[in-house]
Amino acid sequence: VAVVGAGVSGLAATKCCLDEGLEPTCFEQSQDIGGLWRYTEHIEAGRPSIYPSLISNTSKEMSAFSDFPFPEHFPVFLPNALLLEYLRRYAERFGLRRHISLGTTVVSIRQSPDFAATGQWNVVTEAGGKQTSHVFDAVMVCSGSFSEPSLPLQGFPGIEQFRGQYFHSRQYKHPDVFQGKRVLVVGMGNSGVDIAVEASRVAAKVTISTSRGSWLLSRVFERGYPWDMVSITRLKNLIKTNLPGALSWWLINSKANERFNHTNYGLQPDNRYFLALLNDDLPSYILTGRITIKPGVKEFRDSSVLFHSCPEEEPVDIVVFCTGYNVSFPFLEESVVRMENKHASLYKYVFPTHLEKPTLAVLGLIKPFGPIMPVVEMQARWVSRVFKGRGANMNLLFGLTYDEVLKTEWLVYLDTLASFIGAKPSVLGLLCTDPKLALTIFFGPCSPFQFRLEGPGRWQGARQAILTQWDRVIKPTRTRVPAGYSSSFPSLLVVGFLLLLAAVIFGF
Repeated sequence: VAVVGAGVSGLAATKCCLDEGLEPTCFEQSQDIGGLWRYTEHIEAGRPSIYPSLISNTSKEMSAFSDFPFPEHFPVFLPNALLLEYLRRYAERFGLRRHISLGTTVVSIRQSPDFAATGQWNVVTEAGGKQTSHVFDAVMVCSGSFSEPSLPLQGFPGIEQFRGQYFHSRQYKHPDVFQGKRVLVVGMGNSGVDIAVEASRVAAKVTISTSRGSWLLSRVFERGYPWDMVSITRLKNLIKTNLPGALSWWLINSKANERFNHTNYGLQPDNRYFLALLNDDLPSYILTGRITIKPGVKEFRDSSVLFHSCPEEEPVDIVVFCTGYNVSFPFLEESVVRMENKHASLYKYVFPTHLEKPTLAVLGLIKPFGPIMPVVEMQARWVSRVFKGRGANMNLLFGLTYDEVLKTEWLVYLDTLASFIGAKPSVLGLLCTDPKLALTIFFGPCSPFQFRLEGPGRWQGARQAILTQWDRVIKPTRTRVPAGYSSSFPSLLVVGFLLLLAAVIFGF
C-alpha cells in the first residue's frame, strides 16, 4: 500500500496497514513527520503552515488515537509542539518510521493498464532529483487539505486599488506585523479569530468581517470541563438525532447563548447550519472594544473598506484574508477524485464511487464537529480492512450514493464506520456484563477508546483508559493541590434505569 503524506492521517494509515498485515510505504515530501502540526518559521511549498501560538481546539482525551492515550501530564488542550511530540511518540511506539520515506514527493498516481483485473496503481515518486516508478496494490491519499490557500480576490471589488498590505492567513506567523496598524480580518474561522485576538494586543484597531456569523464556544465549558468531553456523549447524540429539526435548532440556539447573547455581539449565525468556532478571548475583546465585528466586505478603497449595510468607510492598513483552502490532488487524474466547489464525490467521504476496484481511498477530507484524529484513524482501520478483503460487502456499499458535503455528525459517522469493521461498542450488551463501563460509555464522553473494546484491533487497555479519562484531565490542572477524580456526571446507579429504558426504546 502506498500512503501519501506522514501527517496525522498518514501515520494512522501506516499503523493500520501494519495491524492488518499489509505492507505500507509512506511517502513524505518534507524532511520530517507531523504534517500540519510541525511548525516551521518559513513557509514551505506544498506543506501546511501554522503560527507558533496555535493550540488544539479539541481535548487530548477526545483527540487521542484509540489505542494510544496522551501522557497524563500533557495539558488538556495541546500546543502544537506537544501535539507533534505525541505524533512522534506514536510513530516510535508502533515502529512507523522505517516505513516512511522522507524527502520523497509523489509525482503521479495512475491506474495500471490492467486495473480492471488487478486494481493496481503505478506510482511515480521523486527524491533528490531522481524519479522512481513503483507498482502498488492500493493507495491511501493522506495529503491533507491545508496547503493550497483560497484567495478569491475577484469577490472583493476594489482590492486592486487598495494601497495597504494584504495576505492570506497561511502567511501569518507573528503579531509584530500589526504593530500600531488598523487591521481587517476577513472571515471568521478559527484561524481568523485567533489572528484577530493576537493582532488586537498590538494593533491600533482590529475589525473582523463576517457575512454569516458563528456560534462561539470556549474550550472551558460547563463546570470548567473541556467542551468536547461535555458535549459529545452518546446520550446527547441520541437526543439530538431523534429531535425534530426545529426543536434541535432551538435547543442549540438556547445553549449557545447561555454564556452570552450572540446577537448583542454581532455573532449570531444567519442560518441553521451549526457553524461553531473555539476561542476563549473574543467575547471579552469585543466587550472592551479591542475587536469590532462588521458584516461582509462590499468594496475596498485606496486606504479604506466599505461594508454591506454600513454607510461609512473604515480606514484599513492591513487585510488578512482568512478565506480557507482549496483541496486538490495534483498527483491524481481529475477523473479519479472529482472536486467541485470544494466538494468531492466520495462514498463515506473516503472511496471514489466510480472505480472498478476499491483500491484507492482518501483520508481526512472531512469536517466533523469534533476531533479529527479519531475520525481519520477509523477511516484508516476501515480502509485497511477493505484492502485486505475483510471489509463490508462492496457490492452493497459502492455505487449506491456519494457524499457532497464535507461536514458530518461526528459520532454518527464514527459509529457507521466502526459497524463496518465490527468495532462499534454495544452499550446494551455491556450493560449486562460490565454495567460500570456501559454507563460510563453512554453518559460520559465518547472518547475514542470505546472503539477498541471489541472487534479487530481490540486493545486490552481500552476499558482502563475509559474509566480513567477524567483523571488524565484533572492531573495537569491540579498542580497546587493533590490530584483527584471529580466526576461531572450523575450517579451511575441513579441513571442506570434510564439507560436501560433508552436502550430498549431506541434499540441502542
